[in-house]
Amino acid sequence: MTYPLSALPKTTTGLAAIQAPVKERLERVFDELRTVAVSDFDMVEEVNQYLLSVPGKLFRPTLVLLSSDVGGKASDDSVTLGAVVELVHMATLVHDDAVDHSVLRRGMPTVNSLWTHQIAIIMGDYLYSRAVTELSRLGDLEAMRVLASAANEMSVGEMRQLLCYDDISYSESEYFKLISAKTASLMSAACEMGALAGVPAFRAPLKRFGHCLGMAFQIADDMLDYAGSEEETGKPTGLDLRGRKVTLPLVGALREMTVAEVEQVQHMFTLVEPGDDEVAATIGLVRRNGGLEYARSKARECADSAQAAIDPLPPGPALDALRESVFYAVERSR
Repeated sequence: MTYPLSALPKTTTGLAAIQAPVKERLERVFDELRTVAVSDFDMVEEVNQYLLSVPGKLFRPTLVLLSSDVGGKASDDSVTLGAVVELVHMATLVHDDAVDHSVLRRGMPTVNSLWTHQIAIIMGDYLYSRAVTELSRLGDLEAMRVLASAANEMSVGEMRQLLCYDDISYSESEYFKLISAKTASLMSAACEMGALAGVPAFRAPLKRFGHCLGMAFQIADDMLDYAGSEEETGKPTGLDLRGRKVTLPLVGALREMTVAEVEQVQHMFTLVEPGDDEVAATIGLVRRNGGLEYARSKARECADSAQAAIDPLPPGPALDALRESVFYAVERSR
């Protein structure tokens, strides 16, 4: 049975509750991360230790483990697959921060701000290569194919992202292509790889679920730039706008703005370093012109599609947690 998100109240499910069915294996994922990422080269190990000292939420490994538990008992490989997916995610974040010249991630200084952009790029490459090395050790060619395809899509997504800067004519269609490649591809891969370690017959619906979940997740993430605070998100408020990056809330709001308001936004996008006043004014325009409501409606459409994708799968704690992860993705505040 589908549970449409649009019909439910705006409540946020705690990530701890979602992770509860796989808590023990998730701890093993983090232990494996420490083992897999280790290096005998001092500089690499120094950066590794820093990255692992501020671990993320392990949301993608959670998807791997939960997907592997749907309809049966997961193989031991599910823990390694979870670690591999998280390594790739870490690599993309390190690369993203270097490309965007970001100074904060999860409320902490980024690798590129503490060391250099060159070190950040090399570390991202190192994490990618360690993930591939560990995956090859398993000898699972299908899982390798799935992850390689996702990594390729994410690279294209990074290139697409370069085109969303400085151009307020950036279309909704292009935005969706961007987040499909940049975010949804890895979540889709996480769920599909989980199926490979559980019930391979469920690959297709779980792959679809992960894709739709990833789309909803990224739209919600982009909304936080306009709705969240730095304390909530761990990043400066209006970070996308300060970088003159076009995301869905702005795309939706621009359709409703007056000519004068559009010109005001266009002026801000000509500034090399928009000030706090310009950023605040643009955030105000987006909010007043329904940009957040429009983006939220699109996020919920994707969330409903994610829920529908797993309707045919057998019920159980893992499937319940996957359903709850949809609410978490859309309604979270950070």
